[in-house]
Amino acid sequence: MENIIYYNIKDEPFGIYGLYNPKEEDVFKRMPDDVAKATSKDVEFHAKETAGGRIRFTTDSPYVAIKAEMPYVANFPHMPVTGTSGFDLYVHEGGKDVYKGTFMPPSDMKNGYESVIHFSDRKTRNITIHFPLYNHVNKVFAGLQKGSFLGSGHRYKYEKPIVYYGSSITQGGCASRPGNCYTNIISATLDCDHINLGFSGSAKAEDPIAEYIASLDFAIFVYDYDHNAPTCEYLEATHERMFLRIREKQPNKPIILMSRPDFDASKESSILRRNIIRKTYTNALARGDKNTYFIDGEKLFMEKYRDACTVDNCHPNDAGFVRMAEVVSSVVEMLLHQF
Repeated sequence: MENIIYYNIKDEPFGIYGLYNPKEEDVFKRMPDDVAKATSKDVEFHAKETAGGRIRFTTDSPYVAIKAEMPYVANFPHMPVTGTSGFDLYVHEGGKDVYKGTFMPPSDMKNGYESVIHFSDRKTRNITIHFPLYNHVNKVFAGLQKGSFLGSGHRYKYEKPIVYYGSSITQGGCASRPGNCYTNIISATLDCDHINLGFSGSAKAEDPIAEYIASLDFAIFVYDYDHNAPTCEYLEATHERMFLRIREKQPNKPIILMSRPDFDASKESSILRRNIIRKTYTNALARGDKNTYFIDGEKLFMEKYRDACTVDNCHPNDAGFVRMAEVVSSVVEMLLHQF
């Protein structure tokens, strides 16, 4: 394109959210290398996948382009490349972020791509760009028409982040695009910052990740840990232990406990796991904890059409994530009003 200028998003005035020390680290990541390595080899890999990352800025450019450099392309049979490796563009309107388009990755992408989204008119817009859910990203550049205004992005109404911890579902598998992960839907709708610490197949409540989360200055902790515990016995041995580690360091912060959403796939196991998670909750209440909450995973997909909410009887599709966002956000919104 003619008259386009590319800007490194690590430079001012761009804001980068949901990622660890994003303007100083060599590549984008969700947590410090030493914590990820101490947690597990799998978490060390997945921590460099950019789920929950966002770029924010203001411009009156009639288009926004991106140029992204990636070391590989995440290619799954059950998830579109727009979700694993694409970027989404939102504009802040009426107190929330509204989807305007996806920077569409080419089908033959190998190590990154360039894409552009045009607007129908020229005016100043508050832009949010969502990072890919399942890809490593080395560099990102934002392209604007030469001479366009470029300023700082909209600041979140709730600036202290919500922290989510859990499995591939928490990370966003298998949304068709990044903005449709339930954590991103809640952020866009409620105008709140967040950090996504979902790790595909690797959320096992290890002590290093528990200590790291306990050290964060969060508004709310959403404890979406269930799926990756290999057995019910393992879940019972680790679920309350991690909760107590975080509660010890964060005695007054709201903590939401969730059981897995794909309840119907294995009802007997789902009931056993739900009972373990609910026990963490009831034990907290018995100790006088008045700021712990429980969401029953069986309710997340609601009733009608619940069998249409996954791609593989496990991972939510967009319909499943929208329903998860609706249920979880009702609790999150109530708690955010305390701030």
